[in-house]
Amino acid sequence: MHFALRVLSGLVILAMTLYFVVCVALFVYQRSLIYYPQPMADRTSGEVLNLQVGTQTVAISTNPRPGPSAVIYFGGNAEDVSQEIPGLSRAFPRSAIYSLQYPGYDSSSGTPSEKAIFADALALFDRVKVEHPDVVVIGRSLGSGVAVWVASQRPLKRLVLVTPFDSLADAAANQFPYLPVRWLLRDRYESGKYAPAVMAPTNILVAGDDEIIPRASSDRLRDRFRAGVASYVVLPGFGHNTIQNSPMYWRLVSAE
Repeated sequence: MHFALRVLSGLVILAMTLYFVVCVALFVYQRSLIYYPQPMADRTSGEVLNLQVGTQTVAISTNPRPGPSAVIYFGGNAEDVSQEIPGLSRAFPRSAIYSLQYPGYDSSSGTPSEKAIFADALALFDRVKVEHPDVVVIGRSLGSGVAVWVASQRPLKRLVLVTPFDSLADAAANQFPYLPVRWLLRDRYESGKYAPAVMAPTNILVAGDDEIIPRASSDRLRDRFRAGVASYVVLPGFGHNTIQNSPMYWRLVSAE
């Protein structure tokens, strides 16, 4: 009996030690699990604008166009945003298009973090606003957290959120349900915290079969906006990475 208890105690201690080691590893290496920098696959999709932000150089994939209207796109954590230029240009034919390459992505210098991305995003918005007074901001997945924050800081014409979350912790907890990720996350992208300050008309597009972002998280984000600010559309039958295949997708993204 005593031997069995000692074995059981040893197994419990081993399990607790392994769990602690996994938690420490997740905390230390979490940004490598959040950010997946992608090279620019097609350099013929628009042009590249280099923007200086502090000591860093930020690459902006762009399809420039004169006039009052512009679209700024913030993509997902594993997205080559230059690939969105053709679709955005077709959806917004009278607008200049700007897509932010996050720090460490393609030719943008630095390393990705919430603080660095927020700084780059705001610098890009301010740069674009000088030439284009009517700015639509679109954020997809991780980029929805960036877009909500920008919209809480600056006036814009319209905000579009694709597969958004209330907080990145929701998505992380969904992926690692047995780990205390809500306590470990450093980059939190708490869109729900910033949503009440957004005054721009907001369109929220949710994938009906999203396997990454829990529906409850998108619902919570919707409820954080002021009354009458946000509309909410679910596209059934599409997942987190396939929502753009819906025949309604571009029509909803570009809808006034």
